[in-house]
Amino acid sequence: MREPSRREPITIPAEALVLLVGPAGAGKTTFAARHFAASVILSSDAFRERLSGDARDQRISEEAFRALHLAADERLRSGQLTVIDATNVLFASRAALIDLAAAWERPAVAIVLDTPLDQCLAWNSERPGRMVPAWVVRRQHRLMRRSMGHLDREGFAAVHVLAGIDSLAALVVTVG
Repeated sequence: MREPSRREPITIPAEALVLLVGPAGAGKTTFAARHFAASVILSSDAFRERLSGDARDQRISEEAFRALHLAADERLRSGQLTVIDATNVLFASRAALIDLAAAWERPAVAIVLDTPLDQCLAWNSERPGRMVPAWVVRRQHRLMRRSMGHLDREGFAAVHVLAGIDSLAALVVTVG
């Protein structure tokens, strides 16, 4: 596992599955929008909103993730870049998606947004209409930090950890 320097871009294979990993408020959605075309991003919040009209509706999460996985399966089957914008802090969540990529012989790449907890809480509190309870953000942050030591053994072709706010702003991602 390595952290890219400001001068070292992350290169993502064009047919890869990319899992953004980080708690609510870590900057995953902003990062995805900055570095990837909207057409390749599958967002758990967007699937919740499509199904219930409310991105915060956790009661619909099981159906939302089922739909997200079906969409990811379709994209990976046809060799399209697929970026998953969800917390992905739980092993089981990552494993199911890694298995999808493996089924279609596509590389899986993890990009961990290791944003400091205080910044996650601050950014989360500024999210219009989508604020997650602070205790949930703290729990997700702990789960992410625990998982970082073994991500490279989960079947990812590459794991990139972006530590701190400066890494998020300065990084260049290329697809190819």
